[in-house]
Amino acid sequence: MRNIKLTIEYDGARYLGWQKLGDSDKTIQGKIENILSEMTKATIEISGSGRTDAGTHAREQIANFKTTSKMELFAMRDYLNTYLPRDIVVKKLEEVPERFHARYNASGKQYSYYVWNTTVPSVFERTYSYHHPEKLDINKMEEACKKLVGTHDFIGFSSLKKTKKSTVRTIEAITIHKEGNLLHFTFIGDGFLHKMVRIIMGTLLEIGIGKMKPEQIDVLFEIGIRSEAGMTVPAQGLFLDKVFY
Repeated sequence: MRNIKLTIEYDGARYLGWQKLGDSDKTIQGKIENILSEMTKATIEISGSGRTDAGTHAREQIANFKTTSKMELFAMRDYLNTYLPRDIVVKKLEEVPERFHARYNASGKQYSYYVWNTTVPSVFERTYSYHHPEKLDINKMEEACKKLVGTHDFIGFSSLKKTKKSTVRTIEAITIHKEGNLLHFTFIGDGFLHKMVRIIMGTLLEIGIGKMKPEQIDVLFEIGIRSEAGMTVPAQGLFLDKVFY
């Protein structure tokens, strides 16, 4: 039995997210599994490094699957990219040890979020960034980012309800880079809860316009109440950049 690691890039605009759904074929996982199953003439299930929400993009999603197929890796890649939709590309395939698991072996992830920050929206950026017309105080947002870095309970920055699983995560770095009217936020951490990056982004934007103060980050960690954090920004500005192992 071979264990094959996939490095995948996708534009999530047309899809309902990564995870396969029983009542829809509009998922990234579902599309790839269907092609792999046709290619190997066997039912293939793939394991991803984690879920991405509807509309979220990925520059480097990682997945793996097991197969008895003896097909060469380059032939597998070419087959996949021939029959997958053009907004999903398998960049690389690697044969890995049997125990490798894309999700359980991941040690961290990097995400990017893009904000188009000017009064006039952009035709070309609309699918890959969030248009926020109000002027933002970058210094205040950077002050808040410093408070977010470290090991904290992020339940207040998640759409999760009460859960027995730990909601403690470590954010190693958050950076803000301005590229003309485009603001590029980068998040690196050991893991992220459901919608955590999008809720943190909504909170940072509210701090940027003065609706919230950076000090409220400390309060949110203390009380852990989702409704006290900022809005959940739209998914189209979010990219999974890299998965660390």
